Amino acid sequence: MSKLTAAIALSFCFAASAFAQSWRVSSDQTYGGFKFPESAAYDAKAKVLYVGNFGGEKLAPAEKDGLGYISKVGVNGKIIEERWVPVKGGEAMNKPKGIWIQGDRLWVTDIDAVWIFDTKTKKGRKLALPGVVFANDPAVMGKALYISDNRGDKLVKVEPADFLTAKNPQVTEIFSGIGANPNGVYPSKSGVLYFGGFLAPDKPKSLYALGVSGQIRQISAPLGRIDGLYEMADGSLLYTDWNTSSLSHWTEGAPPKILAAGFKGPADFTVIPGKNEMTVVVPDLVQSQLRFIHLRKQ
Repeated sequence: MSKLTAAIALSFCFAASAFAQSWRVSSDQTYGGFKFPESAAYDAKAKVLYVGNFGGEKLAPAEKDGLGYISKVGVNGKIIEERWVPVKGGEAMNKPKGIWIQGDRLWVTDIDAVWIFDTKTKKGRKLALPGVVFANDPAVMGKALYISDNRGDKLVKVEPADFLTAKNPQVTEIFSGIGANPNGVYPSKSGVLYFGGFLAPDKPKSLYALGVSGQIRQISAPLGRIDGLYEMADGSLLYTDWNTSSLSHWTEGAPPKILAAGFKGPADFTVIPGKNEMTVVVPDLVQSQLRFIHLRKQ
């Protein structure tokens, strides 16, 4: 090993160590009242959460049964409005998965389609995604909405991202069939789109980065079945993993660190930021619960 390589490796170890030493779990609380929640998103403007529920009495993530809905939830874990959408008499929702919020717009995937809602008026629009079979996580980067198709092993984008009143929104395939099985997606501050793979317990997937020129780079070793993603201020990532039943932290060049374990189905989470602290709200899909994991900087 060269001196430069050794120095870089040592710096990564210090970075991982610094994270472990500077952040700790100060509380971990669980809230019920949900029906197979797969996603949570924080509306920083209104200071509320939106939680996607599959509904029904059985876990059937690909079933078009019209039982899905989104709940409006307080930052204290209490449900404000159980069925925020769909509105009474409106078009049925099936299995709402990933949620993304920006301004007064909320996007949520639904098997082979994506919805957009105005959070003030609840006005919504459903857009079909041709060729998509299991739309999972949406994220806005620039003027486009990126959507992972986990079972279809592809990533598509919708332009414009705000298609609520757009005449002809366009759906474009970014890639397919590369063996990544993208699930969680997250736009980085550097302009790349991070995504994590999810396939099977015995087929762990990695973290990847989609570059500004369209190049795809594998940035981690196979980790597991990666669901939600979130970029920290230092460029490292929080992620949920079904293989380890955990909320974990990843830094390039260092082994992953489990922050909270014991989930049955750690799904697409959100972060409520604070000064020297944050609350990570993780839906446990299988147990129909939300876990509020409070991290504090020491």
